[in-house]
Amino acid sequence: MSDRLKTALGRAEIEAILPHREPFLMIDEVLELEPGERVRARKTVRPDEWYLAGHFPGRPVMPGVLIVEAMAQTGAVAVLSQEENRGRIALFAGIDDVRFKRIVEPGDELTLVCELEAVRGPVGRGRATGRVGDELAVRGTLTFATAAT
Repeated sequence: MSDRLKTALGRAEIEAILPHREPFLMIDEVLELEPGERVRARKTVRPDEWYLAGHFPGRPVMPGVLIVEAMAQTGAVAVLSQEENRGRIALFAGIDDVRFKRIVEPGDELTLVCELEAVRGPVGRGRATGRVGDELAVRGTLTFATAAT
């Protein structure tokens, strides 16, 4: 029997896994989930996002650091959905080889995927990507550590 999620998780279900809340919850929906293995999520960049007013006036662009945060939150769903990690938080331990390939702007639907490569105790690493349609917007390797809340 597979633990793979067949139906999407909405905001309430994501908030049951992640400790993040508005305005810092950066994913809207989980599309696929294999706890401890892989997750695919979606973020729709709305024109009224809090960070767009200042980044940049007249040419709104989702900041790269927030795109990386969205990738990290996506990966955290895969980690924190595991029974042994429920109620914990996932913290950055490293951000490596991140490359931005496309601007992400209002109206874009950013599809985020994180595949966990290695998890040893509370520390793990995952390869993450973000795409807008078929275009790669960002890729990188994220290292995390889980901790009690």
